[in-house]
Amino acid sequence: MRLERNYRDNKFLKMMKKILLLAIIFFPMALFAQSVNYGKNKLGKYAPVRGLRMYYEEYGKGEPLLFIHGNGGSIADFKGQIPYFSEKYRVIVADSRAQGKSFDPRDSLSYEMMADDYAALLDHLGIDSCRIVGWSDGGINALLLALRHPKKVSSMAITGANLWPDTSAVDNEIHDMVKMMNDSLAKVPQTTDVKAFRKLTRLLSYEPHIKTGQLSAIQCPVLVIGGDNDVIKPEHTLLIAKSIPRSYLWILPNSGHSTPVVYKEIFNAVVADFFAKPYKRFVGEDKFK
Repeated sequence: MRLERNYRDNKFLKMMKKILLLAIIFFPMALFAQSVNYGKNKLGKYAPVRGLRMYYEEYGKGEPLLFIHGNGGSIADFKGQIPYFSEKYRVIVADSRAQGKSFDPRDSLSYEMMADDYAALLDHLGIDSCRIVGWSDGGINALLLALRHPKKVSSMAITGANLWPDTSAVDNEIHDMVKMMNDSLAKVPQTTDVKAFRKLTRLLSYEPHIKTGQLSAIQCPVLVIGGDNDVIKPEHTLLIAKSIPRSYLWILPNSGHSTPVVYKEIFNAVVADFFAKPYKRFVGEDKFK
């Protein structure tokens, strides 16, 4: 406990941690410099989705399982999950709108748009319902997919998701840094790359806007995951879990925002176990006392 207290009191280390976490949000591909061909597979295809050519890849056979990456990410973010889950599932991974290979030059971008894109992708693939794993923004997309297209989601595991963008949900320093980045981007020449990046930073600063009352409409089993040092505050992750009728909560100790990477073995095992076992309702007590 003393070591942990000293670490938390060290302002320099704390600031470095924030900077690294911010880098993970905006540049998840930096974690995968040695990635093997995920996101670059010759078998990858483009689906005509709502005016977008959405890039996707598939691995394995069995019940469909969709992975949704975070802000500024791509298929390669799930390098640690694809081989594991494709042994049992038909794994579907795609680049979200305006990210990876799913190029979209238009100015508008919202989580609702992306959720609808994924529903259309599942229609394109002839999938009526599937399991979902969503990381960060992908968790937000998964929640909205379950709200806007409930029949598409049989169960899901989300990690590092938030319902709204203020400091009651997001780490204060990260929130301020992203806002400052938005202000800075508005003052530089608006090249194609800058415009694309601004769309993503605006998402982090001004969206989503999901009310806790809405989550009561999600009837599928949900595993809600977060790190105790996540950029999403643990109390907000708890709030999400408490607001979903059929949910489990899992807060990983000594973990930040990148649980599928840093703790990939236990992450994969717990999520697989959650999907494999039927959900049992809590009876006669508050499930999160």
